[in-house]
Amino acid sequence: MNRMHIHLSVEDIEKSVAFYSGLFGTEPTVHKSDYAKWMLDDPRVNFAMSSHQNTKRGIEHIGIQSETADEFATIFGRLEDAGGAILDEGATTCCYAQSEKHWTKDPDGVAWESFLTNGDATEYGTRLDPSQYVKEQKPGKLASCCG
Repeated sequence: MNRMHIHLSVEDIEKSVAFYSGLFGTEPTVHKSDYAKWMLDDPRVNFAMSSHQNTKRGIEHIGIQSETADEFATIFGRLEDAGGAILDEGATTCCYAQSEKHWTKDPDGVAWESFLTNGDATEYGTRLDPSQYVKEQKPGKLASCCG
């Protein structure tokens, strides 16, 4: 079953962890000095946040987390059907996890991520600027990203 993913960029990770732990009624599944994640079943969502310099605060990106390779392939097909430019990031380390990822933007520029997590990582990993995941271009051409 797929899971909705929401990632916030926050100013103070500890204040935000306290707020959302109270709101969700549980502590984070992952809690680092610059990152926290709740894998919630009610509502079924992967809710994450990070605190990095020079990042706009608020909703950073929205995504769909797949639990199997078949689900991941299905979501990729849906991204293609949606008609936006797609960045196939491939295998990556990000958010203390090993994952495979695809990125696109909706018509209003909201970054959407689809991903399949393959395991944990001991470091945050590569952090890309979500506004740069997919450049404006014609659908069907692979976009570039910046590091």
